[in-house]
Amino acid sequence: MTVHLLKLCVGVDSVEHLVELRQGRPLHRAADGTPCNSHVTRFMPKRAEELLDGGSLYWVIKGFIQVRQKIIGFEPVKTDQGIKCRILLDPQLVRTESQPRRPHQGWRYLEPKDAPRDLPHGAQGADLPAELRSELQELGLI
Repeated sequence: MTVHLLKLCVGVDSVEHLVELRQGRPLHRAADGTPCNSHVTRFMPKRAEELLDGGSLYWVIKGFIQVRQKIIGFEPVKTDQGIKCRILLDPQLVRTESQPRRPHQGWRYLEPKDAPRDLPHGAQGADLPAELRSELQELGLI
């Protein structure tokens, strides 16, 4: 059964800002050579198999889930603080419906029933700030 991760995107102001930051970094290569983005976290998720069964990392930007990346793998990484976990992510960012989330430390599991839906490509309002888009959605205007 699929499960997702939820993570705060600290220091990022918008999806566009995240795209800009990603463009400035070289892609990581998975063990099989697949180009991917990566994020290093302290622990390996205990539900890794469920995450690899179609799970995504949903990014919370400025208090709203706004975008996700498909999780494609995990690998250990040696750091000065010991062994950590590198989450391998599909480079494609998929915008989602805006969903408010409170701050939390680390990552949280997100059940599929609680995950926001993907926005259709080129959806009306996709380029609006998250708070405004959320308010317009609640009013049924987009």
